[in-house]
Amino acid sequence: MTDHKGFEVDAGADGVDWNAQAASFDQEPDHGLRDPRVRAAWAERLRSWLPGRACDVLDLGCGTGSLSLLAAEQGHRVTGVDSAPAMVDLARAKLAGRDAAFLVGDAATPPVGEQRFDVVLVRHVLWALPDPGRALRHWRQLLRPGGRLVLVEGVWGTVSPVGIPAARLTALVEPLAGQVRVEPLSDDPALWGRAVEDERYVVVATAA
Repeated sequence: MTDHKGFEVDAGADGVDWNAQAASFDQEPDHGLRDPRVRAAWAERLRSWLPGRACDVLDLGCGTGSLSLLAAEQGHRVTGVDSAPAMVDLARAKLAGRDAAFLVGDAATPPVGEQRFDVVLVRHVLWALPDPGRALRHWRQLLRPGGRLVLVEGVWGTVSPVGIPAARLTALVEPLAGQVRVEPLSDDPALWGRAVEDERYVVVATAA
């Protein structure tokens, strides 16, 4: 399966060495965003999820920095965190010269010290964490008043599905936010480079 990434899970836990996968990771349409149509689809969605003004975005499990680059191109200041040093190296190269910084660390407890953000952006990471609720509570503490959690997740596969259903994630987020909305993403093949039938969505939660 190639439509998810569990960067915060060690290779012994999910069987994937993400440092070794870094060089080929961007070959997936929704990872590298090399197809102009896929890239434009993600840029449009991201613009609708992020504030209209320039803000500070924390991209957790940032991988090679594809979403970070879109956010930076839209005028935001980006801090990316990933546990795989090879992914972080590629992200730094991809955003060279941009208002962006990348750190090696655990997405569940990112090494950002006392810094606070307007948006915590997480794509295809939360489902793989051992305690999603705990991670969400910590991420909520990293937000400034009125900040947003933008959580792109899903359930992948049909024989042995893995992931986190939207209903479960919404239940975890609602106690932490003043407003929560769920936006289905499965019905937009432009995001994935093909039609998909499994559950894919984003939860956008605004802190009270």
